[in-house]
Amino acid sequence: MTDQSSFFPDFHVTMAQPCPYLPGKLERKLFTHLTPDKPAAFVDKLLRNGFRRSQNVAYLPYCNGCQACVSVRIPVDAFAPGKSFKRIVKRNSDLAAKRVELNATVEQFELFDLYVNTRHGDGGMADMSRFDFSMMIEESEADTFLTEYRLRTPVGEMEPDDQAAKPSPLAAVALCDRLSDGISMVYSFFDPQFTSRSLGTYMILEHIDYARRQGLPFLYLGYWIDGCRKMSYKARFTPQQHLSPEGWKDAEES
Repeated sequence: MTDQSSFFPDFHVTMAQPCPYLPGKLERKLFTHLTPDKPAAFVDKLLRNGFRRSQNVAYLPYCNGCQACVSVRIPVDAFAPGKSFKRIVKRNSDLAAKRVELNATVEQFELFDLYVNTRHGDGGMADMSRFDFSMMIEESEADTFLTEYRLRTPVGEMEPDDQAAKPSPLAAVALCDRLSDGISMVYSFFDPQFTSRSLGTYMILEHIDYARRQGLPFLYLGYWIDGCRKMSYKARFTPQQHLSPEGWKDAEES
């Protein structure tokens, strides 16, 4: 018997706890640990079919009597930014995106800590230590990559010797998984002082363009929840597909 044929994944279910998105609801998750013995094709299949990744855990909502969480993906070739999205891209034209190694830095952590405590101070990530942050960035059995967004420093404001030695300020960071048919956005954060830039939206737009250039047909945005203000921004990206019991369908059909 080969290693592949003998592989049998182990799944577990969490205890019910208050839902962080819908008041009065309880949530449970179905999850499995992404360990080195799990085939890459298995991990890829999970992440393409509704599971989300947090470090080396893949999880799926598994709530009694509730199916509010809907997996969303954007078919990148069909996506055409409207006027508001084009304005956001133009507003951030002074940012440079760079794919970097999965190496959590002090600069990244300080930006993450500022973002979480400014925007989500009551959430579970507000107490994350630098070690926790390093685990979030570096611990992955998926094909994970990191994108940094930095302000471009006008050439006239730099001395020639400083151009390589002094990187421009870090404005935003996106952590993503590369799948066989797309890119899954895992987590992103940005400098709260740049609220007017709509950096969360901009990072999605930039990754749509990046997926298209990589020849990958989809950008996965995780879960959308109707009636949840925190998730409402995802509905703006159209056309989009939703995962149904019959598979992925165009949003108007699901």
